[in-house]
Amino acid sequence: MAKKKEECPTCEEIPIWLTTNADMTNLLLTFFIMIVSTGKSIPKEIQLILSPFANNLGFFEGGQTLEKGRLEEMGMNLETLPSQATGRSLAKAKAQARSIFQPEIQAKKVRVEENERGIVISLVGADYFEPGSAQLTPAIEEALKKASYLLKDLNRYSRIEGYAGSKEVEIESPFKQERKYINSWDLASARSIQVVTYLQSLGVEPSLMQVVSYGSYRPLAYEGDLGTPESEAHNRRVDIVILPYKEPIKNKFENKSRIPPSIENLIPD
Repeated sequence: MAKKKEECPTCEEIPIWLTTNADMTNLLLTFFIMIVSTGKSIPKEIQLILSPFANNLGFFEGGQTLEKGRLEEMGMNLETLPSQATGRSLAKAKAQARSIFQPEIQAKKVRVEENERGIVISLVGADYFEPGSAQLTPAIEEALKKASYLLKDLNRYSRIEGYAGSKEVEIESPFKQERKYINSWDLASARSIQVVTYLQSLGVEPSLMQVVSYGSYRPLAYEGDLGTPESEAHNRRVDIVILPYKEPIKNKFENKSRIPPSIENLIPD
């Protein structure tokens, strides 16, 4: 005869909803920890991470995990997401740039910062460009030599952005052989082209560089701040932007690098 199971006189029956509520609380806590720990993540990566929880709330059958694909090697370690690797790579580039341009940074001739564009090295010295001119001065050539060492060492994509003051096109260039510029976009693009051409002559791979002109429409110093040569130089500047792409990709029979495919094409739906 089977022995009758002894009941615990002090135990109370646990309602089934309490178990489900505890599971949901644990999942929510895990979700918020994930949000904090991953830092910057694109929507596709968040969608991939949440794929095991496709059943929404309720009881889970278990056994769901990330599907085999580009992020398979990360397992369930969220710290190894591509955004984290990119962040570490850009941090290294930023540290290198600050080290190389330390004298210029102290002299307020170069600014190094990180934003959504990548690592931005702003050449804002008053003696880098003459007003109304795109000709490279000896001072900016020395700065560009330092930049070339950095760009060749990093082997990353970069963008050369040209800027101009709103009234610079009205100023005649001190260089007699220089042409008259149509507008601020024309002058700013001439500056960025001069810089990228000089960097190419120093051995920087041209297929890794882009040229952009913002004209006078992205000023650092506004009209109310103008008056000193330093503030005016902020608007006649060139920015070297180290882009947050991976290292250049080359196919087996390619001589030139190409832009990596967009991440939307790399991560499965």
